Amino acid sequence: MNKIGKLDGKIIDKLKGIVGGTHVITDQEYMEDYSHDEFSLSDISRMPEAVVKPASVQEVAKVVKMANLEKFPLTPRGGATGLCGGCIPSAGGIVLSLERMNNIIEIDKHNQMAVVEAGVTLMNFYEAVENEGLFFPPHPGEESAFMGGVIATNAGGARAVKYGVIRNYVRGLEVVLPSGKIIHPGGKLMKSSTGYNLMNLFIGSEGTLGIITRAVIQLMPEPRESRSLIIPYDSLEEAIETVPILMSSKIIPLAVEFIPKDVIQITERFLNKKWPSTDGSTYLLIILDADSREEMDRLSETVADICLNKGALDVFVADSPQKQEQVLEIRSKIYEAIKSITLEILDIVVPRAEIALHVKKVQEVAAKYDIWLPTFGHAADGNVHTHIMKVKLVEGRLIPFPEKEWVGKMDRVREELYQDCKIRKGMISGEHGIGIVKKPYLSLVLDDAEIQLMKGIKRVFDPNNILNPGKIFDLKS
Repeated sequence: MNKIGKLDGKIIDKLKGIVGGTHVITDQEYMEDYSHDEFSLSDISRMPEAVVKPASVQEVAKVVKMANLEKFPLTPRGGATGLCGGCIPSAGGIVLSLERMNNIIEIDKHNQMAVVEAGVTLMNFYEAVENEGLFFPPHPGEESAFMGGVIATNAGGARAVKYGVIRNYVRGLEVVLPSGKIIHPGGKLMKSSTGYNLMNLFIGSEGTLGIITRAVIQLMPEPRESRSLIIPYDSLEEAIETVPILMSSKIIPLAVEFIPKDVIQITERFLNKKWPSTDGSTYLLIILDADSREEMDRLSETVADICLNKGALDVFVADSPQKQEQVLEIRSKIYEAIKSITLEILDIVVPRAEIALHVKKVQEVAAKYDIWLPTFGHAADGNVHTHIMKVKLVEGRLIPFPEKEWVGKMDRVREELYQDCKIRKGMISGEHGIGIVKKPYLSLVLDDAEIQLMKGIKRVFDPNNILNPGKIFDLKS
């Protein structure tokens, strides 16, 4: 894309004519919120030249068509909960915010499907689905995320081990192409072998191929029973090594998380709430669901036996909604508790059997660079979240580094862990996406032929490179 200057007044006036004057923002102060996502470092932030807030797919199509004709960049934006700069307007131009397109169009109980606009938050979607006695299994984490954003990044979350990621639940999409044309791949269908599956190209494309404005989402019957088990171990290795044994026993938990004690303690203080156990150094949090109390009791006993035989110190059961809510709140607020001292959250995914060895490498790197690298994640699907911190942890005390010291450590730590990911035949992102932050490392895990195919797809869909340019990979004009 050729470098462009400021959008001229005529273009701004045309945009106001499409979405209304109050829904085009050009004031620098009000655009500040649209210059970044949740990635901690501000050096990737970029101010847009305008923020446009359409209220319908027709308005989106008109804005996109104009951007394509005038050849100015356009960055789609959802809830901005991303962690790798995916919705930052790195090329300037327009941020197209989907926040006004926030309607749940339909919850179809007969087909167990929902139709939602892209700006619906996960929080509102979960509530509406549960009110109908149905269940949307994926839980990517931050519930202020927009449905369009979680589809565009193919978000996962803790429940992926049993129920899969967002891709497994998208049945149809409404998408505005870079030309301004509107297409509707998929629908309320359980399967289709009718031509290429265009729908799956948009899922996980990070807004680079088209703008998702509406989705058809598969739902499930609500499970009758749910239970959380908190299982302490003396070592992280013992905890992680339990997981393959658990999975080979033909039990598929809703979620299996491994969490070190140090981050639990910090989060306890942050929330002024108590975790059920103070034993050990690492916890497995195993969440089970079942159709009956009898089945749940049987599953719980089997899991407890496996864990205790593998060295677990105890098994604590959160079997009431109140106990489960407290456990899950502490787990979900870990990032919030350590956010102020976090530089970056890695999103490495490795084969399940490689988790223990990868975490061992994390520990070696932490010792080598004298840095705290709290690591936890989804033990049963191989997704490991190592947090690169600007502190070290000494006898429970957080000791900050000077900026000039942590900048160098951050780059070296990231490089070594991504290299280990490559050795273990993993990928650098399991659920967060590539965006800007991970872009320099894409060639570590994808060969040149794969990357060239991806660039070819981008050129077919978006020949003028107007949609979210500079994300995932660089594409020369």
